[in-house]
Parts: sequence; C-alpha cells; structure tokens
Amino acid sequence: MSGLRAILLMLWAALLVLAAPALAQEKRIALTFDDVPRGAGAFFTPEERTRRLIAALEQAGVEQAAFFVTTGNLAHPDGAGGEARIAAYVAAGHVIANHSDTHLHLDATPAEDYLADLDRAAAWLNGRPGFRPWFRFPFLDEGGRDAGRRDALRAGLAARALRNGYATADGSDWHLEQLTLDAKRAGKPMDMAALRKLYLQSQLSGIAYHEALARRTLGRLPPQVMLLHETDLAALFIADLVAELRKDGWTIITADQAYADAELAAAMPIVPHTSGTLTGMMAWERGVQPPLAPLWMSTAMMSWLFETRVLAAPGEDGQ
Repeated sequence: MSGLRAILLMLWAALLVLAAPALAQEKRIALTFDDVPRGAGAFFTPEERTRRLIAALEQAGVEQAAFFVTTGNLAHPDGAGGEARIAAYVAAGHVIANHSDTHLHLDATPAEDYLADLDRAAAWLNGRPGFRPWFRFPFLDEGGRDAGRRDALRAGLAARALRNGYATADGSDWHLEQLTLDAKRAGKPMDMAALRKLYLQSQLSGIAYHEALARRTLGRLPPQVMLLHETDLAALFIADLVAELRKDGWTIITADQAYADAELAAAMPIVPHTSGTLTGMMAWERGVQPPLAPLWMSTAMMSWLFETRVLAAPGEDGQ
C-alpha cells in the first residue's frame, strides 16, 4: 500500500507540474484607459503624460492596451494636441474605441439624446487606424434603474454594430488622481513613494476583489478587463503595476483577446440597477454573494490613506 501511495503521490506531483503553466495562464488581464484625451494632471502636461505612458507600456511589455476616447475633450483647451496624442497611442500598437462625445450619465439622459451623443463620437472615430467597434458607457452607467433606457441602448448598440466595451475590474484610479490634483492646487507636497504604494495597493485590491467575484459567479476566471484612466498616475506607475500583476501570476493580454470571451460578450444582465462592472451585474443577477469587503479598497479608505500617508510629513502619522 505504501508503494502504491508513493506512486500516486508521484503521479499527482507530475500532474501539478504539467498543469502549472495552464494555471498560470488562467489569470489573464487586459488594460484599458478611459476619457482620452484628458487634460493636464498634477505632474505632467498632456503631451508629457502620453509620451511617458507609451514608454511605460513598452517597458512593461504590454503589447496592446485600449484607449476609450471621449471626443468632446478634443474641443476643450486642455484637449489641444489631443488628436496627435491619440494617433501616438495607435502608432505604438494600441487601439481606440468609443467612450461617447460628452460623457453623459445614461440614467439622467433620454436614450435618443444619448445615442446621438455616441454617434457624434462615432463620426470622429469610425475609419481611423486602430479603431475597434466597442462602446464603453461613461461612469459604467448602463441605465441605472431605468429599464427602458437600458434596453434602448442595448438595441441601439446592436443596430450600430457596436459591442459593449465592458470592464470586469476597477480600482477607482480616477479618485486617487483627483486627490493628487486637489493637493497640487492647494500647494500640498506629496510623498511620491507613498503615492506609488497607494496606487498599487488600490489597483491590486480592486483586481483581487473582482477576481474572486468572477470565480464565484462564473465558476471560472474569464479574461479580465481592467478599467483605468489616462492619468499622470498611470504614466508614473503602470509599469510597476504590470510587474506586480505578473508576480501574482497574471498574464497581460490584449483587449482584442479579452473581448473574445463568448460568455461575457453575450451577457446582458437584467438587474434592478444596471451600473458597474459586468461581472458585478452578473453576480447580482445570479444571486451570488460578493467576496469579503477587505479585498477591495473603498474611495473613503483611499482618501484616508492619501491624507495620512501621502500628504503627512514623515513620522506625522506615527508610521
């Protein structure tokens, strides 16, 4: 019996070795950036940010990220040079998609006005190099509690051959970016090492939460689509984030590969409030309990850590 047990253990160990590459490949994630082209941040001009972000993605070995364009930003003073910046992302191997013209909330906008707005963005985007027929709802608001608007937009996207450019993971990087802008305007110095740590903690916690949620909801981990924004923080720390993801077993894939998941591509959850990540809505539809909250960092916690760690003078908070 002991000999048989030894053989079984050896076979089990061999199976684990053979399965290890597949298990590692199971954790796949694509990077996407919203609100392109954004205005100046706390640290860089828009042009500097684009150069740094392209260089950081190349340094990190990210073959393709997706940049969701809000075309109305091109008309703002901070949007000067935005068309050239978008072209630079495409020239670097990345792709672009529709994020509306004026970044409206669907739950506060008549469906016909909302569709007209995304059509204005489409008129600028269609036919451009690197364009993909994906539409990401601003604020991830797919209609809120208004089922009529939800259904009208789903029908409208289908009629336009546009797919939902959904996200499955979110770390509220927009909030941390706003905290840096507020601190800069107030003349408050920031501890850049502490800011880097908080950026990584917040994004990794969001990914961990949504990984657990997807596994509970689907019984598998589909390719994840990470929602980020075209921020100075991304330009500073995206290479570090990619390095941490790889340490945790993640493979960075293209947005094209992520959006090829048939189950998620076909998903249209019917829930009382359509807003947020796709897997979050799917979990609600299926009655799946979310993971424990500590896996995810709230914006309130992010604000507190920013105040006490990033803005506090060394030793001020007792750390």
